[in-house]
Amino acid sequence: MNLIKPFHTTRNLYKNAYSGLSRPTWLLSIVMLVNRSGTMVLPFMTIYLTGIGFSIFQGGLVVGIFGAGAICGAFIGGKLTDKLGFHRIQLYTLIGGGILFILLGLMKSYPLICVFTFILSMVNDAFRPANNSAIAQYSSPENRTRSYSLNRLAINLGWAVGGTLGGFIASFNYHLLFWIDGFTNIIAAVMLYYLLKPAGQAAAGKSLEIKIPESRSPLKDKKFTVFTFLVILYGVCFYQLYSTIPVYYKEVYHMSELYIGILMGLNGLIIVIIEMVLIFHLESKNRTLYFISQGLILTVLSFLVYVLLPLHPVTALISVVLVTFGEILAMPFMNNYWAGRASTGNRGQYAGYYAMAWSLSQVIGPTGGTWIAGHWGFNALWWISGFICLVAGILFRTLKLN
Repeated sequence: MNLIKPFHTTRNLYKNAYSGLSRPTWLLSIVMLVNRSGTMVLPFMTIYLTGIGFSIFQGGLVVGIFGAGAICGAFIGGKLTDKLGFHRIQLYTLIGGGILFILLGLMKSYPLICVFTFILSMVNDAFRPANNSAIAQYSSPENRTRSYSLNRLAINLGWAVGGTLGGFIASFNYHLLFWIDGFTNIIAAVMLYYLLKPAGQAAAGKSLEIKIPESRSPLKDKKFTVFTFLVILYGVCFYQLYSTIPVYYKEVYHMSELYIGILMGLNGLIIVIIEMVLIFHLESKNRTLYFISQGLILTVLSFLVYVLLPLHPVTALISVVLVTFGEILAMPFMNNYWAGRASTGNRGQYAGYYAMAWSLSQVIGPTGGTWIAGHWGFNALWWISGFICLVAGILFRTLKLN
């Protein structure tokens, strides 16, 4: 009996955490799970490029170019979402991104790799504002943070699968990563078309893509502008996880691609197990900015362990756990913050500028991180990243919700 009670308590805890979310929210998360299960190219892009003869800086520059294209894509996607609706933009970008992933894997020269990376990321990231707008539309203010967490759960479960399989596949054939990434995009587009048709939404009793003239430009929202700047500071540090940290594991820790993939997959696995339950307990406390700040402090610690603890695989494991819990606290509440400031008529633009903040981080983070690591060493990078993240975490506490 003593064992049965904790089991029932845990079961009810998870049941409550996942209850009350709309059917479209669940369907969209299923689509995301399929799409992100093929996320294999970006985590291994720097290792792939250095493995075929390019320098670590050239590899980091390509990841930075991916971010540059993403900035353009996020801006365009945000504008088009408000004009054409989030369903069409998600559908078109998934199909286009799938085709471009396959084409990128066929490129051999560095200039062509850079060009196709830019085009791919522009199409790929036009998806993000539309997807974020869809989640906001499908959810209510009371469960919006959990709705974003469910979508993140799908993304990170896919990341856990994709990262782990990607490490295994990369150990004998890097080119397969591009094909798998491409086909999962296309499969996700087919699922989106059949599971979440706009006609089906209208038939359910109300349109989920109401078009209202924009009432306020996000650029005129001063608090949102400060918020996006702080998101960029955090993102610059966070994106080291996908650029310099895998190379650090390879060159300094001498880890295999398989083990690196397992560590990257662990990030997603922890999110899948923990995030929804934790957010269920925290979302009603109305302390959005506090939780974001605490998440950034954990991220600071994830960098400091590399310079303060011995060079050992356990150190890498501790760092991944810390950055993951920092992400669990920060990112869902970041989404809740911008969505709470937007209206139906300008939600796509808010989502677009928020996505642009992450895309700009993806340019600065990998490019700057690999440059610092190449010129001053990895330890300097960890100290600088920790300091930037600490400043951002403190400044988040000074913002106001309204």
